[in-house]
Amino acid sequence: MSDAPDVNRGQVVTPLRVVVALCLIAPFVAMLWVGSYAKMEPTFIGIPFFYWYQMAWVVISTALTMIAYRLWQRDQRARKAQGGAGA
Repeated sequence: MSDAPDVNRGQVVTPLRVVVALCLIAPFVAMLWVGSYAKMEPTFIGIPFFYWYQMAWVVISTALTMIAYRLWQRDQRARKAQGGAGA
């Protein structure tokens, strides 16, 4: 028997945490996959696709980050209510 700390304490993968991770990873994948948006057409009010696609992701990223934050808060409140498994 050892006195080593439990390394995996609080490291539970739940569906809620997977959704949080996807919300935070999606903008990176969308922006790093340049081949998907490196084109001029379709234009939007005269702005080439390359530019308006990136600007749209600024708004989408903000929304996804807000969603991830709210879900993370909900997860932390639920864990605290269950007995503070990781708090």
